[in-house]
Amino acid sequence: MTLPQTRSVFTQEQEQFREQVRRFLHDDVVPEYPSWLAEGKPSRRFWRAAADVGILGIGVPEQFGGMAGSDYRHSAVVTEEIQALGLAIGGLRVQTDICLPYLLHHGSAEQRATWLPRMASGEVVVALGLSEPGAGSDLKALSTRARRCGDHYVVDGAKTFISNGMAADLVILAVKTDPDAGRRGISLLLVQTSTPGFARGRKLDKLGLRAQDLAEISFTDMRIPVENLLGVENEGFTYLTSNLAQERLSIAVNSQAAAAAALSWATEDHRHGASAGQEVKFTLAHCAAEVAAGQALIDQALSRHVEGRLSGSDAAIAKLYCTELQGRVVDRCLALSDPSSALRTDSRLGNAYLDGRVSRIYGGSSEIMKVIIGQSLGL
Repeated sequence: MTLPQTRSVFTQEQEQFREQVRRFLHDDVVPEYPSWLAEGKPSRRFWRAAADVGILGIGVPEQFGGMAGSDYRHSAVVTEEIQALGLAIGGLRVQTDICLPYLLHHGSAEQRATWLPRMASGEVVVALGLSEPGAGSDLKALSTRARRCGDHYVVDGAKTFISNGMAADLVILAVKTDPDAGRRGISLLLVQTSTPGFARGRKLDKLGLRAQDLAEISFTDMRIPVENLLGVENEGFTYLTSNLAQERLSIAVNSQAAAAAALSWATEDHRHGASAGQEVKFTLAHCAAEVAAGQALIDQALSRHVEGRLSGSDAAIAKLYCTELQGRVVDRCLALSDPSSALRTDSRLGNAYLDGRVSRIYGGSSEIMKVIIGQSLGL
């Protein structure tokens, strides 16, 4: 099974971009992907090559080297093509879908002029520093402190589970600038990783997503110029929540594409193998119906997002349904496979099973999505 060829959500130009992305992935990424699995992160060459195709310029204004006329649908195209090949390059989405909007919407003119061209060119890799050893989803429990000292902030603390943490040149760092104010005391700082006092800790090994960079970082008496404050002091929580709809849509698009890919692989295996029995046919037919429903939901969400109408509950519905769908479809497809091949480390479905589990946790767990949806229902 393949994704519908007549999806109205994408323009003709975006479908042409899809062909460019597909060629880039086949020619530049697939050959070196095994080395990424060994290293636990993409090569530095990848970021430059992705920039040459225009991937890192999605959403960046043309004056800063971005792709003219691009919007979030271009990013969705990239995600779909990556998942069609069973690759795990989530750090790319961290840069384009999650980190970029903070600079676009809250950065000063000088900050945008300094960083956006370098991001679009692949010169700079960006990470978002939120999670801490003692504070995950609970932002008000952050313990990383930034105290004002003249024209600098002095930062002390640590972060963990940081995507792009080993490769990052720039970190958008969440800190407490008013420790007694809870979520109203959070600020965002732009931190260059070459700053004295910045340190990288362990590269974290994971159950899945083995080619994706995940690390610990820490800060000891790290001095950050006041002009590196992103937006207004103590408004960080507002900034962080303002991009949640796109962040959750990004995860949903990835999960939907992963489910569609798993169905495609399983169908191909049984079409070219022994004659599929009734149980196999019924299982794959059930998966096809659910994948089609998920695709309709994603395309509706994409349209709403481009029009500026995607609500927090819309994004929560998309994330809840598509991440849970990913788990169901991959699990069913894996169960239909020959164990002698499905349980090997080079199994596409086996790796999809491991890679997909965390989708129901990061960006807000399924339980949190249900809370948000329930609130939208007045419950």
